[in-house]
Amino acid sequence: MNDDPSKAKWFKSSYSGSGSQCVEVAWLEESMIGVRDSKNPTGPALMFTPGEWDAFTASVLGGEFKRPA
Repeated sequence: MNDDPSKAKWFKSSYSGSGSQCVEVAWLEESMIGVRDSKNPTGPALMFTPGEWDAFTASVLGGEFKRPA
């Protein structure tokens, strides 16, 4: 793990396939989680605490971010 996002090991979901339009995640030091746009690997990255990450992923799995029909 690393607290410098530029040196972190970033990965994409196995559901992403070979496309370049993906969200990448990295496990950083002090339990932080980094998220970035795979199209812009040198651009900014969002940083989440474990609690924030858990709340976000639970909301995604619960359908909170689905577009209205």
